[in-house]
Amino acid sequence: MAKGKSVLTTGDVAKICNVAPRTVSKWFDSGHLKGYRIPGSKDRRIPLGELLRFMRANNMPTEALPVGKIRVLVVDAAEHPAYEMLDALKARGSYEVQVARSSFEVGTAIQKLSPHVVLINLLTSGVDAHSICKSIRSNEDFATVKIIALANQLSSQESAALLQKGFDGHVSNPADAGEVIRKIEEATAIIY
Repeated sequence: MAKGKSVLTTGDVAKICNVAPRTVSKWFDSGHLKGYRIPGSKDRRIPLGELLRFMRANNMPTEALPVGKIRVLVVDAAEHPAYEMLDALKARGSYEVQVARSSFEVGTAIQKLSPHVVLINLLTSGVDAHSICKSIRSNEDFATVKIIALANQLSSQESAALLQKGFDGHVSNPADAGEVIRKIEEATAIIY
């Protein structure tokens, strides 16, 4: 299977999942694995994002997927950003992480890294989180980028305000690397 394919055949899926192609057809026909049929044919096609969702939902290893690493941009003006969180992300091996400390660095990093997720620390001054969010949302090239705020215990009104301003969610305890990872995986499961 060629890397970079966004739609897979049942044979591709069978190789990735280490099962017979007939098993993949059964998953498809029963509705557990979603996709579409080629018009005028019985051939099935499964979008890569749907396969990833299926594999995660069934606790199947995803290392064989041609997705690559999840690219995360951390926006934090602090002299020493939350290194425990960064180390936890890097230790997982499935993340490519970069830190930006200013709005200018964010612009450059987004162009180079093309992140799947942007984590913006609202607890430090030095970056205008709302302007960064607005800038990302106004660019069609970054329509699928998920933006997550790192903030301590927000009220429901504050949380709703973030969503209205274009954020996809927030992490209430940025020091908890597990919560950060869960939030990233929730946000990217829809895309990939």
